[in-house]
Amino acid sequence: MNAKTIRVLLADDQEMVRAAFRMILEAQPDIQVVAEAADGATAVAEARRLRPDVCLLDIRMPEMDGLEATRQLAGPEARDPLNVLIATTFDLDEYVYRALRDGACGFLLKDGSPALLAEAVRAAAHGDSMISPSITVRLLRHMTPPEPAAPAPVPPPSRSPAEPLTERELEVVRLVARGRTNEEVAAELYVTLSTVKTHLGNVQRKLDARNRVEIAAWAWESGLCS
Repeated sequence: MNAKTIRVLLADDQEMVRAAFRMILEAQPDIQVVAEAADGATAVAEARRLRPDVCLLDIRMPEMDGLEATRQLAGPEARDPLNVLIATTFDLDEYVYRALRDGACGFLLKDGSPALLAEAVRAAAHGDSMISPSITVRLLRHMTPPEPAAPAPVPPPSRSPAEPLTERELEVVRLVARGRTNEEVAAELYVTLSTVKTHLGNVQRKLDARNRVEIAAWAWESGLCS
């Protein structure tokens, strides 16, 4: 096995879903599924035994749901936290907030593209965040202050970049903030995937952002997406 291979544990109570995810992930040259679990308790036990790079968990599972499993594996009280990525059919804000609060690196909907799943696994393996585009846009819109009906306190300004972003970098940021994957950004701007990654790396450095979620948040806070 290549030293750079990302080791993934899959946990979902539906065998068909696990098989689909395994097929998608193992088609990637840098990802290997090392274990599967049909319930949360088994997922936690296997994760602690195998220490995979990423635990891909469903929410609604028998024995223990994915949110509690996330808390045990990645939450504030976890002794040696793992990278957890949630994949579910349930697009509920309460699930998103709880999962991220309890340490999840990302939150995906199962109807997302295979490319998004692979990209999210890679991001989680590096401790970065990835949230399904539809959820990202909805959550980040909450950060855009509504037009006040009466005088209201002025919100604090968003962080200023260490140096100005180029026009191309701003284009990339706008698309990321609207939930586009790197592949979709590359296609829309007619550039290569490596070019998109270079631009994002530059933006991340200029904003001192930890991941693309913080980049997207900055875009919404700054009014780039209004």
